[in-house]
Amino acid sequence: MHDPQHHTNPLAGLLDRYSVGTKHLADPAPSLDELRHMAAAALRAPDHAGLVPFRFAAIRGQARGRLADLFEQAALIAGKGTEDAGRDRHRALDAPLLVAVVARIDPGHPLASVHEQWMAVGGALTNLLNAAHVLGYAGKMLSGSKVRAAPVVAAFCAPGEQLVGWVVMGTALKAGSPKFNKPAPAKLMCDWP
Repeated sequence: MHDPQHHTNPLAGLLDRYSVGTKHLADPAPSLDELRHMAAAALRAPDHAGLVPFRFAAIRGQARGRLADLFEQAALIAGKGTEDAGRDRHRALDAPLLVAVVARIDPGHPLASVHEQWMAVGGALTNLLNAAHVLGYAGKMLSGSKVRAAPVVAAFCAPGEQLVGWVVMGTALKAGSPKFNKPAPAKLMCDWP
């Protein structure tokens, strides 16, 4: 495995994780074995009724070229010019690895409501990104209009599934940093009166 980060604070791996964009990612990317460890962490997310309303698909190596074709096709169908379609094409090629995030939400489930299932998807995604960080990798979740483009959706989703987006992943060329001003933890967690 890639060199994990060693910290004396057991929460340091969570507290120093920030999203890192594609232009700051390089090889090596996680191996399939490391991706499966990340998926094991994703399975630890809260999941009412144990539905596992998510799955992942790694887009590595030559598969990135096939995804690039789909991105370009989707851009052209959306009415983009060839230059913009070329930029969309490169979005599949610029990251060392992409991981498609697919949701399988059951709106009629008798126990787990739709919002609980979406919370499980979000928790799984968070655990996946945190596991990548702890293993020494970096990444970021991306979505955009391509997640609704018919050729892209058809390539990733079975009936009843929804493409959420992609995690771009690799080795950080520079450390991530906060992008937004977020409140202090004391503003988010306090005693209920």
